[in-house]
Amino acid sequence: MKKWVFWLVIVLLLGFETFYQQPDEVNNNPIEVANVQTNEATPQKDDLPIKVGKDQIYQGNLVLINKEYPVHPAGMKSDVVNLFQHKELIKGFGLLDSSIRLSQNVVQAFSTMLAAADKDGINHFIINSGYRDNKEQSQLYKEMGADYALPAGYSEHNLGLALDIGSTQMEMNQAPEGKWLKKNAGIYGFILRYPKDKTDITGIQYEPWHFRYVGLPHSMIMQQKNLTLEQYLDFLKEQKTYSAKISGKSYTITYYPISKNTTIGVPKNRHYELSGNNIDGVIVTVSGEVTK
Repeated sequence: MKKWVFWLVIVLLLGFETFYQQPDEVNNNPIEVANVQTNEATPQKDDLPIKVGKDQIYQGNLVLINKEYPVHPAGMKSDVVNLFQHKELIKGFGLLDSSIRLSQNVVQAFSTMLAAADKDGINHFIINSGYRDNKEQSQLYKEMGADYALPAGYSEHNLGLALDIGSTQMEMNQAPEGKWLKKNAGIYGFILRYPKDKTDITGIQYEPWHFRYVGLPHSMIMQQKNLTLEQYLDFLKEQKTYSAKISGKSYTITYYPISKNTTIGVPKNRHYELSGNNIDGVIVTVSGEVTK
């Protein structure tokens, strides 16, 4: 056999092996994120029309709360409860004091996440802070100053979706609890809201204890692409429609600008969630799950 033929065969075999190894490497990852983007939301003739009021811009798990965009009265979570008075919700974590309040839906997602952490031997969690009303936030701002707190109405803690998580063993930036959350929180719909390398974007110093619930698939896409909530909302606005697959489940995420009450279409018999961005539009997330 001529040398050039021999080496050609070797190259082809190596290429063949590499081609078939790549899917295995992806499948070994328990959270698979494969995405395809399109530039327009294309209405389908069998879409179900839903009415969207302008107030929807200020409601939902994806609303942006920061120094520029305060909590709108319509956006405050209606299921906020005092956890000390609802001990049935306290599973796998402690409370700093008896005043901790949080959205019931967020607590349930948090407990599911901690059950997974417990299986990994990580189980010294405590909630140090949850929902705060404007009076509490104003007092904190007065005591801590602008370097460590936000004015009333401009903090995620005024919303009900954010919580400060601690470890009973050590500081969160060193604790096993902090390291586990940084790696796994996205699987359960949570994001580390103020990362160390994004302070120029968030305007907030690194807070390894502050987590925010945004839900799936958003938390995993943000984790994969290393995006803050600010960056993610800009990304969705630019893409208009974005499709993703996480652990075999498909999602289609569409941004709609909203200037007045309007009607948009969603696929019939498919589960969907609606969230405003607290700026200028709404995000519709449709999953492959069939509703009954």
